[in-house]
Amino acid sequence: MSELIARIANEIYTPVAFLLILGGLFFLVFSRFVQYKYFKHAINILRGKYANPNDPGQINPYQALSTALASTVGMGNIAGVAAAISIGGPGALFWMWMTALVGMSTNFFTSTLSVMYRGKDSEGVIQGGPMYVIREALGKKWQPLAILFCVCCLVGCLPIFQANQLTQAIVDIGIDNEEIKTATFTLMGFVISTPKFIIGTALMLIAGVVILGGIQRIGNWAGKMVPMMIIIYFLSVFGILIMHLDQIPHYLWMIVSDAFTADNYKGSPALGGIVGGLIIAGVRRASFSNEAGIGTAPLALGASKSTEPIREGLVSMLSPAIDTLIVCTLTALAILATDVWQTTGASGVTLTSMAFQTAMPGFGKYILLLCAFFFAVTSVFSYSYYGSKSLSFLFGVKASKWYNYFYLITIVLGAIASMHDIMNIIDIAYALMAIPTMLSGFVLAPKVMTEAKRYFAALKVKEG
Repeated sequence: MSELIARIANEIYTPVAFLLILGGLFFLVFSRFVQYKYFKHAINILRGKYANPNDPGQINPYQALSTALASTVGMGNIAGVAAAISIGGPGALFWMWMTALVGMSTNFFTSTLSVMYRGKDSEGVIQGGPMYVIREALGKKWQPLAILFCVCCLVGCLPIFQANQLTQAIVDIGIDNEEIKTATFTLMGFVISTPKFIIGTALMLIAGVVILGGIQRIGNWAGKMVPMMIIIYFLSVFGILIMHLDQIPHYLWMIVSDAFTADNYKGSPALGGIVGGLIIAGVRRASFSNEAGIGTAPLALGASKSTEPIREGLVSMLSPAIDTLIVCTLTALAILATDVWQTTGASGVTLTSMAFQTAMPGFGKYILLLCAFFFAVTSVFSYSYYGSKSLSFLFGVKASKWYNYFYLITIVLGAIASMHDIMNIIDIAYALMAIPTMLSGFVLAPKVMTEAKRYFAALKVKEG
């Protein structure tokens, strides 16, 4: 079964990788790079300079971006990039960078559309996201794409990866007693790790307190926890890089050169060779981490209090930059500079843990454990909102409330499952989510540019 899931994931993601990269390049060229000229303006929007509490929506732009970042800046930045390096070597990071650079433009278009074409749910509350864009802007003929997005979102946004990798980190780092670490029990014929089951249950209870409070509570928690977790992680990784400063230039060059030779790639060939396989691996892990083009950022930004869609597009543009170009790069350099990627066969969070422990013996792994806890928990908060919005679109708001309970149960299931199966299942769901998101973006791109020209012209008059 594991081999079948992996084969399906590989076959689906190859064409979707082209869709994400070439689609991002289309948005980049079609916009004539206009959104990048207003990077400083995007920061000012994030700071609340243009916020109006009376605008329609549920949370302010900062909380909306924090909610988006809470899902993207998560275990994918600790474990996902480690998985990419364990398969593809340093060159995988280069293709993650390329995916993020074009993904910034993709997020600008898809999140702008999410505010331009907001709709109302069954209780009359304004909502945004790719499914509402398709329904409100493209009509009934496109409705199957909206349904496809929602069904795949219900699977792709389950917290199984975050629960799995946080549980693994706690077991690897926090439990020294081998007898406790390897303890098991049997349930319905399945052998289950006792510590993982207990940790998963505890995480489920913690998440339940926030998740059952709705988007306002999720936004408040994300707004408080995201800056703190990023600062703690930055300081820790900067410390590691300073200790190995002499290695950084070597690996920065190796990231670029290895991207085109694939000397350290251990996966299957694709697109006619091993370099193609490396490109697909980099795109998959970058898409899993920053989610540009997948449609999750538009779900969060669609809830932002705003009457100016372009502002939310600009704010959303920052997400891949923060997630992949900054956080993933720091993680990758820590793994590369400490050489653990060459000396162990580890992958995921275990590999990143070894990098921290090598650089800071005795306490480094506990710092990573603290970061992993914040990264995983904030991701779990945000993903529940995405899934409940999708079920609400399909069956109404009352039905969506049951999703949260199912969602919480899957935290325990994710904690005890296999990491490779989990990553492949989510990759399949993400790949299918990207199709409606990108196709609706292509069709409605001219509408975004018309709105952008109006907004930027008005901005020049106002500030000039």
